[in-house]
Amino acid sequence: MSSAITPYFRLFILVIIITLAGCTSTQKQQEQDDFSDDASLRDSRDPFEAINRPFWTFTWDYVDKYIAKPSSEVYTTYTPPFLRTGLYNMALNLNEPASIINNALQLKFTAAAKNTGRFVLNSTIGLFGFYDPASDFDWSGEQEEFGEVLGTYGIGDGPYIVIPGLGPSSVREEVGDYIDGLYWPMVVIDFWPNMARLGILALEKRAAVRDQEQLVIESEDPYEFIKNAYFQNMNYKLYDGDPPIIINEAEEDEIDALLDDFDESY
Repeated sequence: MSSAITPYFRLFILVIIITLAGCTSTQKQQEQDDFSDDASLRDSRDPFEAINRPFWTFTWDYVDKYIAKPSSEVYTTYTPPFLRTGLYNMALNLNEPASIINNALQLKFTAAAKNTGRFVLNSTIGLFGFYDPASDFDWSGEQEEFGEVLGTYGIGDGPYIVIPGLGPSSVREEVGDYIDGLYWPMVVIDFWPNMARLGILALEKRAAVRDQEQLVIESEDPYEFIKNAYFQNMNYKLYDGDPPIIINEAEEDEIDALLDDFDESY
């Protein structure tokens, strides 16, 4: 079985979400008309919220609580550190060819060269990526996804979606992940090795956010908290850690007016 099954599955889920959203839009049209005064409060990034929220509840309250979190804790606790690091390095190393192409498509030729050097050196001397000798040459392991390529050329995130059991995403990211899955060597990796790779990445990703999960629990609306964090992270990645500061001129004018009123009163 091909590793392309995974992106096909994600694409299938994406189609289901959009279809369900289209079916429910007619049903809810009257409700939206009744509450038209609240239209400005709705998030334009999240037109499928009525579907996303139940999917998020299922993902956070059940999949994460009973599967993802316990599995990650067991894996990180009982896996020897050298083996855990080596397996994670191998999983990341398989993404390097995609990063080479994606960086080149963004005209980041220096980064593409570093990705090439990392892949060649780690795949040979590093024993298929188990070790990371490329880091000794200060060749960073930052990777680029095709979704970032789309963003670089002006394509927005698109609607926010929650993949059941997997978590937050967007149309642009899903399209990007699908294309990344068609690059070599992903396209030739068999099903079970690819599942093992994805499993390692998922366990490490869950372990990485362990210290931040209390913020989600204590937030007033965990769904909104995660959605906003997702878009901030996507923007951070798109601008390579240096996103532009966007100033809301309307808010600035209101603040200036309040300050002027305050000064005049004294």
